Amino acid sequence: MELISENRAFGGRYLRYSHSATTTNCSMTFSVFLPPFASAEKPVPVLYWLSGLTCTDQNFMQKAGAMRLAADLGMAIVAPDTSPRGEDVPDDENGSYDFGLGAGFYVNATQAPWDKHYHMYSYVVDELPELIEANFPVTRERAISGHSMGGHGALVVGLRNPNRYVSVSAFSPIANPIDCPWGKKALSHYLGDDEQTWQQYDASVLLSKQNHAIPLLVEQGNKDEFLTEQLKPQALVHAAQQSDTQLTLNMHEGYDHSYFFIASFIDEHLAFHAGHLGLI
Repeated sequence: MELISENRAFGGRYLRYSHSATTTNCSMTFSVFLPPFASAEKPVPVLYWLSGLTCTDQNFMQKAGAMRLAADLGMAIVAPDTSPRGEDVPDDENGSYDFGLGAGFYVNATQAPWDKHYHMYSYVVDELPELIEANFPVTRERAISGHSMGGHGALVVGLRNPNRYVSVSAFSPIANPIDCPWGKKALSHYLGDDEQTWQQYDASVLLSKQNHAIPLLVEQGNKDEFLTEQLKPQALVHAAQQSDTQLTLNMHEGYDHSYFFIASFIDEHLAFHAGHLGLI
Protein backbone atom coordinates (compact mmCIF):
# COMPACT_ATOMS: atom_id res chain seq x y z
CA MET A 1 0.00 0.00 0.00
CA GLU A 2 1.06 3.57 -0.66
CA LEU A 3 -0.13 6.33 1.67
CA ILE A 4 -1.58 9.20 -0.37
CA SER A 5 -2.59 11.54 2.44
CA GLU A 6 -3.30 11.71 6.17
CA ASN A 7 -5.45 14.14 8.14
CA ARG A 8 -6.34 14.43 11.80
CA ALA A 9 -10.11 14.38 12.39
CA PHE A 10 -12.09 14.28 15.65
CA GLY A 11 -9.13 12.81 17.50
CA GLY A 12 -8.78 10.03 14.93
CA ARG A 13 -7.05 9.72 11.58
CA TYR A 14 -8.38 9.99 8.03
CA LEU A 15 -6.09 8.14 5.64
CA ARG A 16 -6.07 7.56 1.87
CA TYR A 17 -4.16 4.72 0.26
CA SER A 18 -3.59 3.25 -3.16
CA HIS A 19 -2.65 -0.36 -3.77
CA SER A 20 -2.32 -2.85 -6.58
CA ALA A 21 -5.55 -4.88 -6.60
CA THR A 22 -5.64 -8.38 -8.03
CA THR A 23 -9.42 -8.54 -8.43
CA THR A 24 -9.61 -5.41 -10.58
CA ASN A 25 -6.18 -5.83 -12.15
CA CYS A 26 -5.24 -2.21 -11.54
CA SER A 27 -4.37 0.30 -8.84
CA MET A 28 -7.26 1.01 -6.47
CA THR A 29 -7.76 3.81 -3.96
CA PHE A 30 -9.59 3.68 -0.65
CA SER A 31 -10.16 5.94 2.35
CA VAL A 32 -10.20 4.83 5.97
CA PHE A 33 -11.14 6.66 9.14
CA LEU A 34 -9.66 5.24 12.34
CA PRO A 35 -11.25 6.49 15.57
CA PRO A 36 -9.18 7.64 18.55
CA PHE A 37 -7.45 4.91 20.54
CA ALA A 38 -7.87 2.25 17.83
CA SER A 39 -4.84 0.03 18.28
CA ALA A 40 -3.59 -3.53 17.99
CA GLU A 41 -4.54 -3.96 21.64
CA LYS A 42 -7.97 -2.43 21.09
CA PRO A 43 -9.12 -3.09 17.51
CA VAL A 44 -12.43 -1.65 16.34
CA PRO A 45 -15.21 -2.89 14.02
CA VAL A 46 -15.63 -1.49 10.52
CA LEU A 47 -18.44 0.14 8.57
CA TYR A 48 -17.84 -0.23 4.83
CA TRP A 49 -19.37 2.57 2.76
CA LEU A 50 -20.09 2.24 -0.98
CA SER A 51 -20.62 5.49 -2.86
CA GLY A 52 -22.75 6.28 -5.89
CA LEU A 53 -22.33 7.24 -9.53
CA THR A 54 -19.44 9.62 -10.33
CA CYS A 55 -18.11 9.47 -6.75
CA THR A 56 -14.69 8.39 -5.50
CA ASP A 57 -13.52 7.19 -2.10
CA GLN A 58 -13.47 10.79 -0.84
CA ASN A 59 -17.03 12.09 -1.29
CA PHE A 60 -18.65 10.41 1.69
CA MET A 61 -15.75 11.09 4.03
CA GLN A 62 -15.70 14.81 3.23
CA LYS A 63 -19.44 15.53 2.89
CA ALA A 64 -21.45 13.16 5.10
CA GLY A 65 -20.25 14.32 8.50
CA ALA A 66 -19.89 10.76 9.72
CA MET A 67 -16.48 10.91 11.37
CA ARG A 68 -17.54 12.84 14.49
CA LEU A 69 -19.95 10.17 15.72
CA ALA A 70 -17.79 7.32 14.43
CA ALA A 71 -15.00 8.68 16.60
CA ASP A 72 -17.26 8.71 19.66
CA LEU A 73 -18.59 5.23 18.93
CA GLY A 74 -15.20 3.67 18.26
CA MET A 75 -16.03 2.62 14.71
CA ALA A 76 -13.72 2.60 11.70
CA ILE A 77 -15.09 3.59 8.28
CA VAL A 78 -13.68 2.28 5.01
CA ALA A 79 -14.74 3.71 1.65
CA PRO A 80 -13.42 2.25 -1.61
CA ASP A 81 -13.50 3.95 -4.98
CA THR A 82 -16.58 3.28 -7.11
CA SER A 83 -14.78 1.63 -10.02
CA PRO A 84 -11.37 0.61 -11.30
CA ARG A 85 -9.42 3.43 -12.92
CA GLY A 86 -6.30 3.89 -15.03
CA GLU A 87 -5.13 4.35 -18.60
CA ASP A 88 -5.86 0.71 -19.49
CA VAL A 89 -9.28 0.63 -17.84
CA PRO A 90 -12.07 1.04 -20.44
CA ASP A 91 -14.67 3.76 -20.08
CA ASP A 92 -17.99 4.46 -21.77
CA GLU A 93 -17.21 5.52 -25.31
CA ASN A 94 -19.63 8.43 -25.04
CA GLY A 95 -18.25 9.57 -21.70
CA SER A 96 -21.59 9.20 -19.93
CA TYR A 97 -21.66 9.43 -16.14
CA ASP A 98 -23.76 6.32 -15.49
CA PHE A 99 -21.44 3.67 -16.92
CA GLY A 100 -17.71 2.92 -16.93
CA LEU A 101 -15.32 4.94 -14.79
CA GLY A 102 -16.99 5.95 -11.55
CA ALA A 103 -19.86 3.54 -12.24
CA GLY A 104 -18.67 0.00 -11.50
CA PHE A 105 -22.08 -0.99 -10.05
CA TYR A 106 -20.38 -3.42 -7.65
CA VAL A 107 -20.67 -6.38 -10.03
CA ASN A 108 -18.17 -8.87 -11.47
CA ALA A 109 -18.25 -8.15 -15.21
CA THR A 110 -18.28 -11.12 -17.56
CA GLN A 111 -18.30 -9.29 -20.90
CA ALA A 112 -15.30 -7.89 -22.79
CA PRO A 113 -13.71 -5.42 -22.45
CA TRP A 114 -15.14 -4.85 -18.96
CA ASP A 115 -14.29 -8.30 -17.59
CA LYS A 116 -10.57 -7.56 -17.27
CA HIS A 117 -10.98 -4.87 -14.61
CA TYR A 118 -14.59 -4.43 -13.49
CA HIS A 119 -14.75 -6.89 -10.61
CA MET A 120 -15.93 -4.54 -7.90
CA TYR A 121 -18.08 -7.18 -6.19
CA SER A 122 -15.08 -9.40 -5.43
CA TYR A 123 -12.99 -6.37 -4.52
CA VAL A 124 -15.52 -5.18 -1.94
CA VAL A 125 -16.43 -8.61 -0.54
CA ASP A 126 -13.02 -10.28 -0.47
CA GLU A 127 -9.90 -8.33 -1.34
CA LEU A 128 -10.52 -5.03 0.43
CA PRO A 129 -11.61 -6.48 3.81
CA GLU A 130 -8.66 -8.88 3.74
CA LEU A 131 -6.31 -5.95 3.13
CA ILE A 132 -7.92 -3.80 5.82
CA GLU A 133 -7.91 -6.54 8.44
CA ALA A 134 -4.27 -7.38 7.75
CA ASN A 135 -2.99 -3.80 7.98
CA PHE A 136 -5.18 -1.81 10.37
CA PRO A 137 -6.29 -2.22 14.01
CA VAL A 138 -9.75 -3.56 13.19
CA THR A 139 -11.76 -6.65 14.03
CA ARG A 140 -13.55 -8.97 11.62
CA GLU A 141 -16.90 -7.48 12.66
CA ARG A 142 -18.29 -5.62 9.65
CA ALA A 143 -21.34 -3.61 8.66
CA ILE A 144 -22.03 -2.16 5.22
CA SER A 145 -23.90 0.86 3.87
CA GLY A 146 -24.02 3.02 0.76
CA HIS A 147 -25.82 5.60 -1.35
CA SER A 148 -27.64 5.26 -4.68
CA MET A 149 -25.50 2.90 -6.81
CA GLY A 150 -23.61 2.23 -3.58
CA GLY A 151 -26.88 1.57 -1.75
CA HIS A 152 -27.60 -1.06 -4.41
CA GLY A 153 -24.12 -2.47 -3.83
CA ALA A 154 -24.46 -2.53 -0.05
CA LEU A 155 -27.81 -4.33 -0.19
CA VAL A 156 -26.61 -6.90 -2.72
CA VAL A 157 -23.33 -7.55 -0.90
CA GLY A 158 -25.07 -7.84 2.45
CA LEU A 159 -27.90 -10.07 1.25
CA ARG A 160 -25.51 -12.40 -0.57
CA ASN A 161 -23.05 -12.55 2.31
CA PRO A 162 -25.08 -12.49 5.54
CA ASN A 163 -22.32 -14.23 7.50
CA ARG A 164 -19.83 -11.46 6.69
CA TYR A 165 -21.89 -8.45 7.85
CA VAL A 166 -23.92 -7.84 11.00
CA SER A 167 -26.14 -5.17 9.45
CA VAL A 168 -26.90 -3.44 6.15
CA SER A 169 -28.24 0.02 5.39
CA ALA A 170 -28.71 2.22 2.35
CA PHE A 171 -29.58 5.77 1.36
CA SER A 172 -31.65 6.18 -1.82
CA PRO A 173 -30.57 2.80 -3.24
CA ILE A 174 -31.16 1.61 -6.78
CA ALA A 175 -33.52 -1.01 -5.41
CA ASN A 176 -34.52 -2.91 -8.54
CA PRO A 177 -31.77 -2.41 -11.17
CA ILE A 178 -33.14 -5.02 -13.59
CA ASP A 179 -36.13 -2.68 -13.99
CA CYS A 180 -34.64 0.80 -14.31
CA PRO A 181 -32.59 2.60 -16.99
CA TRP A 182 -29.37 2.90 -14.95
CA GLY A 183 -29.45 -0.76 -14.03
CA LYS A 184 -30.40 -2.09 -17.44
CA LYS A 185 -27.58 -0.15 -19.09
CA ALA A 186 -24.94 -1.26 -16.61
CA LEU A 187 -26.00 -4.88 -16.23
CA SER A 188 -26.41 -5.49 -19.96
CA HIS A 189 -22.93 -4.15 -20.69
CA TYR A 190 -21.15 -5.77 -17.76
CA LEU A 191 -23.03 -9.09 -17.73
CA GLY A 192 -24.51 -9.57 -21.21
CA ASP A 193 -28.05 -9.96 -22.47
CA ASP A 194 -29.17 -12.91 -20.32
CA GLU A 195 -31.34 -11.15 -17.77
CA GLN A 196 -31.35 -14.21 -15.53
CA THR A 197 -27.72 -13.44 -14.68
CA TRP A 198 -28.69 -9.90 -13.68
CA GLN A 199 -30.84 -11.14 -10.82
CA GLN A 200 -27.85 -12.00 -8.62
CA TYR A 201 -27.15 -8.24 -8.48
CA ASP A 202 -30.70 -7.08 -7.80
CA ALA A 203 -31.55 -6.49 -4.13
CA SER A 204 -35.30 -6.77 -4.67
CA VAL A 205 -34.95 -10.13 -6.40
CA LEU A 206 -32.56 -11.42 -3.74
CA LEU A 207 -34.82 -10.18 -0.96
CA SER A 208 -37.92 -11.80 -2.44
CA LYS A 209 -36.46 -15.29 -2.82
CA GLN A 210 -35.85 -16.16 0.82
CA ASN A 211 -36.18 -14.88 4.36
CA HIS A 212 -33.17 -12.90 5.54
CA ALA A 213 -32.18 -12.43 9.17
CA ILE A 214 -29.68 -9.62 8.59
CA PRO A 215 -31.01 -6.22 9.81
CA LEU A 216 -31.93 -3.90 6.91
CA LEU A 217 -32.43 -0.12 7.10
CA VAL A 218 -33.21 2.11 4.10
CA GLU A 219 -33.58 5.91 3.96
CA GLN A 220 -35.31 7.67 1.07
CA GLY A 221 -36.34 11.26 0.36
CA ASN A 222 -39.68 11.84 -1.38
CA LYS A 223 -38.31 14.78 -3.40
CA ASP A 224 -35.50 12.66 -4.87
CA GLU A 225 -35.36 13.45 -8.58
CA PHE A 226 -34.56 9.80 -9.36
CA LEU A 227 -37.20 8.26 -7.11
CA THR A 228 -39.80 7.07 -9.61
CA GLU A 229 -37.70 6.13 -12.64
CA GLN A 230 -34.47 4.82 -11.14
CA LEU A 231 -34.73 3.97 -7.43
CA LYS A 232 -38.12 2.29 -6.87
CA PRO A 233 -37.90 1.62 -3.11
CA GLN A 234 -41.36 0.08 -3.05
CA ALA A 235 -39.89 -2.90 -4.91
CA LEU A 236 -37.84 -3.57 -1.78
CA VAL A 237 -40.91 -3.33 0.43
CA HIS A 238 -42.84 -5.74 -1.77
CA ALA A 239 -39.89 -8.15 -1.88
CA ALA A 240 -39.55 -8.08 1.91
CA GLN A 241 -43.25 -8.84 2.26
CA GLN A 242 -42.91 -11.79 -0.12
CA SER A 243 -40.10 -13.34 1.93
CA ASP A 244 -41.39 -12.22 5.33
CA THR A 245 -38.12 -10.34 5.95
CA GLN A 246 -37.91 -7.41 8.36
CA LEU A 247 -37.08 -4.22 6.43
CA THR A 248 -37.27 -0.66 7.72
CA LEU A 249 -37.87 1.93 4.98
CA ASN A 250 -38.02 5.54 6.19
CA MET A 251 -39.50 8.06 3.73
CA HIS A 252 -38.60 11.70 4.37
CA GLU A 253 -40.66 14.67 3.27
CA GLY A 254 -38.81 17.21 1.14
CA TYR A 255 -35.40 15.50 0.94
CA ASP A 256 -33.58 14.92 -2.36
CA HIS A 257 -30.73 12.69 -3.60
CA SER A 258 -27.84 14.83 -2.37
CA TYR A 259 -25.30 14.57 0.42
CA PHE A 260 -27.45 17.03 2.37
CA PHE A 261 -29.87 14.12 2.75
CA ILE A 262 -27.14 11.70 3.79
CA ALA A 263 -25.68 14.18 6.30
CA SER A 264 -29.13 14.72 7.81
CA PHE A 265 -29.60 11.06 8.76
CA ILE A 266 -26.13 9.51 8.86
CA ASP A 267 -26.05 9.57 12.67
CA GLU A 268 -29.12 7.32 12.81
CA HIS A 269 -27.41 4.85 10.49
CA LEU A 270 -24.17 4.88 12.47
CA ALA A 271 -26.16 4.22 15.64
CA PHE A 272 -28.06 1.42 13.88
CA HIS A 273 -24.83 -0.31 12.89
CA ALA A 274 -23.16 0.42 16.21
CA GLY A 275 -25.97 -1.38 17.99
CA HIS A 276 -25.46 -4.50 15.91
CA LEU A 277 -21.69 -4.24 16.24
CA GLY A 278 -22.01 -4.19 20.03
CA LEU A 279 -20.71 -0.65 20.46
CA ILE A 280 -23.84 0.68 22.18
